[in-house]
Amino acid sequence: MSRASNGRFQKGQSGNPKGRPKARRPHDSAFDVIIEKSLTVTQNGVERELTVDEALEWQTYQAALGGSRMATRKVLKMIEKREAALAKKNPPAPRKIRTEAHYTSDNANEALRILDIARPDQGRNGKRWLLQAWATQAALSRPGRRKFKKKDVDEIKFFTSESETLSWPRGRVA
Repeated sequence: MSRASNGRFQKGQSGNPKGRPKARRPHDSAFDVIIEKSLTVTQNGVERELTVDEALEWQTYQAALGGSRMATRKVLKMIEKREAALAKKNPPAPRKIRTEAHYTSDNANEALRILDIARPDQGRNGKRWLLQAWATQAALSRPGRRKFKKKDVDEIKFFTSESETLSWPRGRVA
């Protein structure tokens, strides 16, 4: 390795030619190493191999059966974790829900009446509905609309209660 007179390395030459040193210890903690070990356990006269993790779970289960509240909580958490894993592995089939929709003009008219957007015209036996002036004014005031022809203006006035109170947007009435 040679450095220039100013203390910097030559262009294209690494300051660390051997590279990053290898990790000295494994990334596993001591607990991870112990938990992976296996034990030989005798249950009811039969020998079997268990991991430390399985042995601890078995001991916790036995303590829960013995009445330990902390062990019972731990077992319930283990059950919840297992149920979540099973549900993730085998999600329930989606249920088909049948929906029906009935459309009638009476439903729409009733919604307009409840929201005070329109009301039945008393002079026509309720067959024609009149929009409230505020609702029509809100529609007229929306920007970016086309110009209204005389026929459009007459229809708007015909279907609006108190249509004389409407203020028409400048330059949009032909």
